[in-house]
Amino acid sequence: MMINKLSVLGMLAVLSAHSYSAITMDRTRVIISESQQSVSVGVSNNNKTFPYLAQAWIEAEDGKKISEPLVVVPPIQRVEANGKSQVKVVALPSLKALPQDRESVYYFNLREVPPRSDKPNVLQIALQTKVKLFYRPKSIEMESSSIQELMKEVTLVQEGDFYKLINPTPFHITVIDLKKLGTKKNSKDFLSVMVAPKSDKILSGVTVKNVGISPALTFINDYGGRPQLYFNCENGICKVSELKE
Repeated sequence: MMINKLSVLGMLAVLSAHSYSAITMDRTRVIISESQQSVSVGVSNNNKTFPYLAQAWIEAEDGKKISEPLVVVPPIQRVEANGKSQVKVVALPSLKALPQDRESVYYFNLREVPPRSDKPNVLQIALQTKVKLFYRPKSIEMESSSIQELMKEVTLVQEGDFYKLINPTPFHITVIDLKKLGTKKNSKDFLSVMVAPKSDKILSGVTVKNVGISPALTFINDYGGRPQLYFNCENGICKVSELKE
């Protein structure tokens, strides 16, 4: 079947119009504590003309959808043009089965469903946002500023050609850059990584030779900010000398 030029132009126009996400959320990560029954995530429809459906769900680390110990309410809703709404992440009693000495991680998903076009041969794209969802038991609840200070306990240990990050804290650490102190640009070869609580992981992409004995590590905090940890290394072991916001 042949598609005429007008139809092709129409498809390109729709692709251009929907190349950005109409449905967006008000944060880059979701955090719920044991002392909370639920947490609300703000949802906006940035399209000034059409209403969209907003579909939300939670996944485990393996990417499978879950229905406990956390659920979203409502799982799908209509958001009017240029309108705002909320999705609630609700805690269920089965949360008590999770580790009580450290953070647990899930993934919050938000997908936009565009209105059906009444024109033939129109390609529509539904974009999806996926952010980390952290659950914090009561034993580790504290202010975000205190959690950031706790990152000073992190150490780097040389292992072969790379540094290994040792995370003794009960929180996940998302590392997005490792470079030599004083370097302005981020390391283009660094592979972002999330290090689980009370664990360690090799920081790949940049070698010890690349970053030297005074590395600067960038991580993401609770607000989506990107503070840095400055290290001093001696005999292959690096300790934090400064936390730079």
